[in-house]
Amino acid sequence: MKQAQMWGMTDAPATPPAPESPRSVPARPVSARLDAADAPWPLRPWIMAAICAVAGLIFHHLIDRAWDAPDAPGRNALAAFVAVATIVFVLGVELRRWHWAAGFALLWGAVIGLITWHSAGYNASHSPVEWSFWSGILAVLVATPLFQTRRDVAPDWRFWTLWRMPYARLHDHAWTDAVIGAAALAFVGVTFLLTVLIGEMFHLIGIEVIRDLLNDEWFGWMLAGAAFGGAVGLLRERDRLVATLQRLVMTVLAVLAPVLAVALILFLLSLLGTGLQKLWDAGFSTAGLMLGVAAFAVLLANAVIGNGAEDRSGSRALHGAAAVLAVAVLPLAIIAAVSMGLRIGQYGWTPERIWGVIAVAVALAYGVSGLWAVAKGREAFDDRLRPLQQKLAIGLMLLAAFLALPILDFGAISARDQLARLKSGAVTEEKFDWAAMAFDFGPAGRAGLKALANSPGAARADKAKAALQAKNRWDLTGPRGPVLLKPFAERLRVVPQGQALPPEALKAIESGYMCRRVAACVAVRLGEGRIGVLGQDEPGAAVDSYILVRGDKGDWRQDDGVFPKSADRPGVDLSKARIDVETVARRRITVDGVPESAPFE
Repeated sequence: MKQAQMWGMTDAPATPPAPESPRSVPARPVSARLDAADAPWPLRPWIMAAICAVAGLIFHHLIDRAWDAPDAPGRNALAAFVAVATIVFVLGVELRRWHWAAGFALLWGAVIGLITWHSAGYNASHSPVEWSFWSGILAVLVATPLFQTRRDVAPDWRFWTLWRMPYARLHDHAWTDAVIGAAALAFVGVTFLLTVLIGEMFHLIGIEVIRDLLNDEWFGWMLAGAAFGGAVGLLRERDRLVATLQRLVMTVLAVLAPVLAVALILFLLSLLGTGLQKLWDAGFSTAGLMLGVAAFAVLLANAVIGNGAEDRSGSRALHGAAAVLAVAVLPLAIIAAVSMGLRIGQYGWTPERIWGVIAVAVALAYGVSGLWAVAKGREAFDDRLRPLQQKLAIGLMLLAAFLALPILDFGAISARDQLARLKSGAVTEEKFDWAAMAFDFGPAGRAGLKALANSPGAARADKAKAALQAKNRWDLTGPRGPVLLKPFAERLRVVPQGQALPPEALKAIESGYMCRRVAACVAVRLGEGRIGVLGQDEPGAAVDSYILVRGDKGDWRQDDGVFPKSADRPGVDLSKARIDVETVARRRITVDGVPESAPFE
């Protein structure tokens, strides 16, 4: 607090409280706000509900398209812009300086929209939700309480002195946003449950309006938006109540701090006797587990130390547990770093491992800060830890925003490393991750596959060509890895020979999972509107089959019946085998001519 005052920034509100109303004017409602600068805003829940409902409808129209429709990165980007800008605005807006909140929300909405647009065009899968997207979302989550604090206490709009803000208010905003966001999401779930119950109630008397609306996706998005916005607006107008709920959550979490502290002490002491080898042999991601425990340790430690010295827990046991948790983050981060290093040494770089290294670096920074604070501050370690955490939060926001932008190409780094491992013999063609090259490493990965497709080795070239031709990564997970297949027209047999298939049925067979990836595919006409489809990965392998039926609208779909997969058929080549349709007599039990049992024998 003293440091904030020294820099001309205090925990006092930037704008004075609203003056009292004259006696001749009806008194305003008593404010339930924590900050006296925030006058009551009775219409806030309704305004926020309307904004989110409209945003939900727009979001639905942007993402609503057929599953086989061409990719639309622009629409995905606009959908991300609408969703992020709306949520950030609703969570952070106040009547005072509301234009700051609008500008902040539009800025981050545009940033996430651009990230989504780039991500959708980066990999062959065209998924807009990549690692960079989640990095951008993390940046938004960290930036929002920083903005709210700056809005409250800053004398002007200059944002480059974030580290000088009062920690107590920043900490309060972070926890309040989390509590309000979680409560609003829970309210959305309750709203849908209540709507379903009301719809079923009216269904009993033959009124189907509500059930029909729930079956329309646009209504679901509008209802979710209205419920979320209304809940956030209502809770913001009752943030004294939210503060009580926040303290309750922190108290409950603080009780868990000694449990985790004791467990970590026993775990780290046990490692002195068992060594680290058992961690590597466990078959689970050691680095991911250690990072998860470290994050939980930081959360519980903050629940104990609170906003300031006057807010810290009065229990010496809890305070000591918080110190243990702050120190334990560093050894956990070191174990994660060693595990990540071993993994990279064994299997090389991938985008996921690069992101993992960055996460380990962040954990190491928090661990060093915690150790330094405890060593210097001893019992008052939290007074030294809080300003360090504020600086770390700002650094994390800037790092996450930088990494989310298309500046560093982790796919290119990974592709170069994996190709070098393949060419040096460190990894064989059978164990080489062809799917990652095709679908995870972006343009650099596919460029590497094109280079391998021209290599002198026929086997390697065929696998590269197969990876380039694959429609999705699951087509490359066969027992022998990528297999270069002939064009679909050359792999398909039609029985009886010479009969033509309807174009819609042919398209359904070609796009189906089985015939898209097998060496031989057979379509057997079973009559009007029914086609039997068989597939075999390679001669001698098992034969898969299903029935394709024509719907009332002329579309073809797979029948719901389940056909067991046969055992391997040595010597059977589906592309040449004789295929017949035979009639099988079955017995069943009937009562007055009505079947009462399934066929048997």
